[in-house]
Amino acid sequence: MNVLIGITAGIAAYKIPFLIRSFSKAGMDVKCIMTPDSVDFLSPLVVSTLSKNPVGISFWNKDSGEWANHVAYGEWADVFVIAPCTANTLHKMASGACDNLLLATYLSMRRKTIIVPAMDLDMYQHPSVRRNMDQVTADGVTIIPSTHGELASGLVGEGRMEEPEKIFEFVMDFCKVGQDFSGTTAMVTAGPTFEPIDPVRYIGNHSSGKMGFALAEALAERGAKVILIAGPHSLNVKNKNIQLVSIVTADEMLKEVQLVWDSVDVGIFAAAVSDFKPKHLSTQKIKKGDVPFTVEWEQNPDILAWAGTHKKGSQFIVGFALETENEEVNALEKLKKKKASCIVLNSFQESNPVFNADYNKVTIFDESGNRSELPILRKNELANEILDRIKIQRK
Repeated sequence: MNVLIGITAGIAAYKIPFLIRSFSKAGMDVKCIMTPDSVDFLSPLVVSTLSKNPVGISFWNKDSGEWANHVAYGEWADVFVIAPCTANTLHKMASGACDNLLLATYLSMRRKTIIVPAMDLDMYQHPSVRRNMDQVTADGVTIIPSTHGELASGLVGEGRMEEPEKIFEFVMDFCKVGQDFSGTTAMVTAGPTFEPIDPVRYIGNHSSGKMGFALAEALAERGAKVILIAGPHSLNVKNKNIQLVSIVTADEMLKEVQLVWDSVDVGIFAAAVSDFKPKHLSTQKIKKGDVPFTVEWEQNPDILAWAGTHKKGSQFIVGFALETENEEVNALEKLKKKKASCIVLNSFQESNPVFNADYNKVTIFDESGNRSELPILRKNELANEILDRIKIQRK
């Protein structure tokens, strides 16, 4: 495994040589990037010697004349561990700033980034720092929380960087989890479908695609090859093991599902497919003066039902259900009728808006109807909870 360590300008940087040695002894390939100010806390010579690789500090190496390729770092690394992560670097990550090599690499990362904050206790608890932590978590970053202890200021409290051996154990455990879908080809549908009424108007829904994209990212991080078939969205794919296929209508989504279905081990149908489409498409824009006018509707293809009918061997199918009444009864009926392996019930309530939210609360039913009610979780956390249950059912 390729471990990239980012070192920022905090006094806890003195502990990083122990972390480098731990990864090296475990057989990992280690490279390090330091912020320019971090060299006041830790010698690049020490870092280079222990990692057995040159240290990236600036975009341009004046001595060798070589460019430090942040894109290459992002493609090389299986995991990017930023430790210590100062309040300044955390803020820049949250805002998308890019004024040094470490930040440029973070923005280029294809796989997982883990940060280990280190700062004084009042800084660690400051509302702006907590907001920044929430933002990077929403962006898919995992945080190893600071611990309670004596700080460089002389105060005692939260803010102390977790010890190197604990960081090492956390990353190693993460990487073990990260490969439990290795050898699996997964297909995920995401987002809405838009059904045209005339050349400029359509019927659709408020789905953002965040849940489907979170599932695709989680699958790829855990070793799967992923085909993500997504309706209109404004999201980005981060992992190079995700093949993004963009569609607009339900008919287009069904066609793409059918093209790949025979190669799929796990199919997750998280898209909010429009149930209906206009029976006749107006070739010209309908003018205001053309009222009243009537749109005649017909049903869209049922993509989940098609997959259930064409399920082969050990294929595993996950359906999603959004209900506003008789939630569990309707979800269980859908589970049976569509021949799914499990179904995820979204409860659409004022306290759980579902659409375009970063959080969600769901209940998962397996093939036998056994229920698992989960608390409100960020969608990237929820994605891994769903995958954990898929893994258990597939055994």
